[in-house]
Amino acid sequence: MVGTPVNGRDEVLARLRAARGAAPAAPAEVPRAYRPAGAAADVDLLVRRLTDYRATVHRCDEDAAAQPADAVARVVDAVLGGRRVVVPPGLPAGWLPGTVDAVTDDGLTAGQIAAVDGVVTAAAVAVAETGTVVLDGAPDQGRRIITLLPDVHVCVLRTDQVVAGVPDAVARLDPRRPLTWISGPSATSDIELDRVEGVHGPRNLHVVLLPPAPRG
Repeated sequence: MVGTPVNGRDEVLARLRAARGAAPAAPAEVPRAYRPAGAAADVDLLVRRLTDYRATVHRCDEDAAAQPADAVARVVDAVLGGRRVVVPPGLPAGWLPGTVDAVTDDGLTAGQIAAVDGVVTAAAVAVAETGTVVLDGAPDQGRRIITLLPDVHVCVLRTDQVVAGVPDAVARLDPRRPLTWISGPSATSDIELDRVEGVHGPRNLHVVLLPPAPRG
């Protein structure tokens, strides 16, 4: 039994309780089967989406599965040869050709990172449907800041890291890690819809697409 209201607030709450009557029924469960996990990924779709976003995709042939470092080094040489780049501490050996001046991020300042010409990293997963590459701060990807300040980002991805949709990507990722979702080079538009690139990230994104790692 509701007691006699002692002030305006109590009176309003008492009227609300009386109007509600019995407790409402529990909300109906919403089905979540709109996107089956593990749906087949379409690598060609990922390439089309990335290209639409003005990223450059370098598809390496099946021979690169045996010598992935050589394939990556050739792309890095073509994109960043002769320039200074920052790399995460866990970047695989052999990915960088001798034509680049590599600086390992061991706690570099923002100014030091901004002074380099590019960055080379691996990736955690990619989403074909949205053309999104996800980094999770693993040793071969490094701190988020090193992928935001340089003008060119070369990101290395294997086809077996490509999933169909965002739910499939989320199922592979650890939400406790610092996730960075990249859909093409950084770009924005002003009120007149003039596109401006490089506002909050690299102006140039190069994705190196390798075959799956050989088994055994």
